[in-house]
This record gives sequence, structure tokens and C-alpha cells, in this order.
Amino acid sequence: MLHHQFLSDRGILIITPEGALTKEDFARLALVVDPYIAAHGKLNGLMIEAESFPGWSEFAALVAHFHFVKDHQRHIEKVAAVTDSAFLAILPRIAEHFVQAEVRHFTFGDRQRALDWLGASAH
Repeated sequence: MLHHQFLSDRGILIITPEGALTKEDFARLALVVDPYIAAHGKLNGLMIEAESFPGWSEFAALVAHFHFVKDHQRHIEKVAAVTDSAFLAILPRIAEHFVQAEVRHFTFGDRQRALDWLGASAH
């Protein structure tokens, strides 16, 4: 399951995976994000906050994840990976080849520092 908190006044979406991700998680997330992007043109930031990476429930969930990233990456200014997971910690180096957003890693527990960084671009 993918929990989310949307700070609409700041244009920041915080997602917290709990258990293996499903394709439905990404469909629900799009229902939250798409109207905001349609109205404002972009998200200022996306925070992925996870002590460890839970993986995907099935291959269809992995595919849905990739589609979500492909469909939304042009509309996100910054991505903060707040985690101690080795897999998610390398996200910035991988993401720079696939997304336009600036991506930065923060250690788990550095939530406020990550929020401050994400909010630096908010107008």
C-alpha cells in the first residue's frame, strides 16, 4: 500500500510505501496528483519516505510504477528520497537518466531537511 499526504498549499506530495506496491496504488495516486497538475502545471516536490523499499506485489505493479513515472516526471520539479534503503539511496543516480526533476537523497529521519529543500522552489 502507498500512503500519501498532499501539502497542496506548497505543491508537495509525500508518499510512504507500506508493504509491497500494487498497480492500484499508482491509479489512486494519479487521482490525487493529476487534478493538481492540471490546475497548477506542476508539483513543486515529491517526497518518497521509506525506511526500506518494500518492492512490488507483482509485475503489473512494477509496470504501473514505470508508467506513473513516465506520465508525471515532466511535471515534478524536485524529488527527495528520504530513506536508509540502499536501493532507494541510489535513486538520484539512476533517475538523472530518466527524469527531468532534480533528485536528492536524504537519510531516513531527515524529513524536515528534505521538506525544506523541496519547498525552496515553491512560489
